[in-house]
Amino acid sequence: MSYTVLDKVNALKDLKALSREEIRVLTDEVRQVLIQKISATGGHFGPNLGMVEATVALHYVFNSPVDKFVFDVSHQSYAHKILTGRKEAFINPEKYKTVSGYTTPEESEHDFFKVGHTSTSISLACGLAKGRDVQGANENIIAIIGDGSLSGGEAYEGLNNAAELNSNFIVLVNDNEMSIAENHGGLYKNLAKLRETEGKAENNFFKALGFDYYYVKDGNNVDELIETLEKVKDIDHPVVVHMHTVKGKGYVDAETNKENFHWVMPFNLETKEPLMKMGATETYRGITEDFLLEKAKNDPTVVVINAATPAITGVNKVRRELEKQYVDVGIAEEHAIAMTSGMAKRGAKPVVGFASTFIQRTYDQLSQDLALNNNPAVILVTGGGISGSDETHLGIFDIPLISNIPNMVYLAPTTKEEHLGMMEWAIEQTERPVAIRIPNMDVVSTGEKVEANFGDLNKYVTTIKGNEVAIIGLGSFYHLGKKVHDKLQEIGINATLINPRFITGVDEALLTSLQKDHKLVITLEDGILDGGFGEKIARFYGSTDMKVLNFGATKEFTDSVPLAELQERYHLTEALIIEDIQKALNK
Repeated sequence: MSYTVLDKVNALKDLKALSREEIRVLTDEVRQVLIQKISATGGHFGPNLGMVEATVALHYVFNSPVDKFVFDVSHQSYAHKILTGRKEAFINPEKYKTVSGYTTPEESEHDFFKVGHTSTSISLACGLAKGRDVQGANENIIAIIGDGSLSGGEAYEGLNNAAELNSNFIVLVNDNEMSIAENHGGLYKNLAKLRETEGKAENNFFKALGFDYYYVKDGNNVDELIETLEKVKDIDHPVVVHMHTVKGKGYVDAETNKENFHWVMPFNLETKEPLMKMGATETYRGITEDFLLEKAKNDPTVVVINAATPAITGVNKVRRELEKQYVDVGIAEEHAIAMTSGMAKRGAKPVVGFASTFIQRTYDQLSQDLALNNNPAVILVTGGGISGSDETHLGIFDIPLISNIPNMVYLAPTTKEEHLGMMEWAIEQTERPVAIRIPNMDVVSTGEKVEANFGDLNKYVTTIKGNEVAIIGLGSFYHLGKKVHDKLQEIGINATLINPRFITGVDEALLTSLQKDHKLVITLEDGILDGGFGEKIARFYGSTDMKVLNFGATKEFTDSVPLAELQERYHLTEALIIEDIQKALNK
């Protein structure tokens, strides 16, 4: 496909040579490229469509990479990539997979950080500004933030610090009236008032902090943006440019259904049908939602807390049906944990949900605010496990993070029934904080109810009694363990199979008993090995003759590596596990 203007823009100097009319055509063409590409590959749809004009204006006015742009979350950076030498990756289907979905310094000198989590751009840009100042340089530093990211604590901290810089610092606030879902929090009331008054409201959050302030009524009007950005270019003090944009601009479905089009799987532009086959109708997320909704309906003290990701953490039904028993704290995971601890202290039954990749942000609050106070809150962790995700959204670090905090109990269900029993027990018990790692796989159901009683901590379940080899399969990897067990039987090894259920401790009595008639214990965990579950087992046997093999992920950041390749790399296939077992047994 050919483009009237985009075909001529192969470097930023080409963009700067365009007429204003050509620039307006360019924004239309970039938007069409984004719609075509993201619908084919999946990715952040609405955020990028709303940022096209702003990105073109930024590159027209400023001199990247001398002037430095820091994109918050960087899921608004696709147009930036098109304009900075990566156009082929967006217009040539054969090269669609050659760029990351986020800013990546290895791809371009115009990218300064790998960023996939939210509310970080102002803090990172503050560092660039201070580094510039101590070296006596004078380039522009621009932090681009939006899509709800201002609700994150780090954004507040960054704004607070940036406001007292006595040098150039520009914050571009992309106000599209949305987070991933709808916005929550008092800050957004002020943004609404600023929109209503076209930036003239006396109560101005940014001015109160000490920023100079400009308002752009139509953040999808490239001429208005260029005019404003030219005013703040080379400014000698901190300034906020607050622009009002339309999330999903240029694609009607994304404009009207902003939440569902924040991030999309590949779909057909004409029929709107997904291009990938959907999984089973019953999911662990759906099971979680149904359980929580019923639990909350029958108990007004049950409160569900979420940090701006209701669709991916299994809390949507409570959110939509029981408003008083649902709290969205915005993109503020740290606050969510501390608030959860406070609710538990006051007698409520809080349940907070996080994706594994985002719970990393809560370590101090999990340790100090929650576990140190031993308050009986419930934490549901979704998306934990080895995957082909990009390097900013890996779900392999939650086990070491949570399982090594005193007083915490981290549970790993293997079936629908175990998951339901664990949730029931966790909500009703009053002795400690409990986290549950929701299986990251298709639903497995035995049809046999599991008693909601896990108060006898760290007691594992031996599901098949054997000898010589013991397989301890954690959570979703219990089922991999069962497959390995069955394959071992075929070669004459009658292994023991164990469902540990508890990630946070070891069953000393059971592990001791294995020494009588077992030579080898293997552990299987869907996460990073360093600091993980298997190391607890290996440490227990450290002074004994028992051999231990730990199977899981290596300590590394992987970037969109196919899952099958990772399984080979980590020896997580049945054949490779059995081969390693035979070597350990000298068979």
